[in-house]
Amino acid sequence: MLVGLAMPDDAAVWRLDDTRALVITLDFFTPVVDDPYDYGAIAAANALSDLYAMGAQPMLALNVAAMPARLPVEILSTILRGGAEKVREAGAVLAGGHSVQDEEPKYGLVAVGMVPQECIMTKAGARAGDIIVLSKPLGTGVTTTALKRGTAQPSDVDRVTKWMSQLNAAAAALSIDVGIRTATDVTGFSLLGHAVEMSEASDVRLQFSLPSIPFIGGTPAYGYAGNFPGGSADNRLFFSPNVKFDLSVDEIQQMLLFDAQTSGGLLLSVPESRFQEFSRRASEQGLPLWPIGRVVPGTGVEVISAPLSPEFHPTTTEEEIEFLSSGSRN
Repeated sequence: MLVGLAMPDDAAVWRLDDTRALVITLDFFTPVVDDPYDYGAIAAANALSDLYAMGAQPMLALNVAAMPARLPVEILSTILRGGAEKVREAGAVLAGGHSVQDEEPKYGLVAVGMVPQECIMTKAGARAGDIIVLSKPLGTGVTTTALKRGTAQPSDVDRVTKWMSQLNAAAAALSIDVGIRTATDVTGFSLLGHAVEMSEASDVRLQFSLPSIPFIGGTPAYGYAGNFPGGSADNRLFFSPNVKFDLSVDEIQQMLLFDAQTSGGLLLSVPESRFQEFSRRASEQGLPLWPIGRVVPGTGVEVISAPLSPEFHPTTTEEEIEFLSSGSRN
């Protein structure tokens, strides 16, 4: 066992031979959107994300499903089709699975991948001077909560569905290719929660620049309307002792950074010597990446209001991305 409970990470890693390792993970959750196909695709992308966060290429997957007995078979088959097509998109094989009856629907995958041992990415390799990069914008937690409450705009739901359904394959492949070996994915523990885990594993301090952190356009407004899932409050309660904010960062901005995400992007610690190549190649591939902070000496996580140096700029100019400025929003 190369990665397990002794140093918790995104997946278990088992040494297969002198050069290769197996990466194994399991993830499932209740519906976050109304469309059954999208739900299946998002749940599958979320499970596969743990493999990408460890540098692995997906090989095979097994369905994990708990569904009400009264659920029409057409809906169940559509959920499974969404998951199966996402597994196929990842280049892996769906090889069966298991289901039980439950009053609340749940779906996800056991996912297995393979990685060369020298390419394994973990949370433990961040070093002072690294650039912190995010591969998807934030905003899924507050928007899907607004959807459940019937207050989300269809265009915003479409945007977060697109981002949640997107595989992290391209960001992971480029990261491995340029020699990045420190990563995690941003999911239920929020940006700051997963950053605390990386900080503890690497024994460094992660310093985020608030003006550089991307949100799916329009979705911060759902936060200011109070649409936070229960997991966001749990994240703040559990992780806040290890997080320091500038005084100008208001309460809602803090909560948006603790917001529980679904199928979020990769959080990467990129050595500064490799950042320019990483950014250039991402731009050439049309791959969106956002530099959002620096790794500095110390411990814990810090959120500051100062912008990053101008040379660290996003690789995308998508209009749907919004950034939080200092001070409150109305």
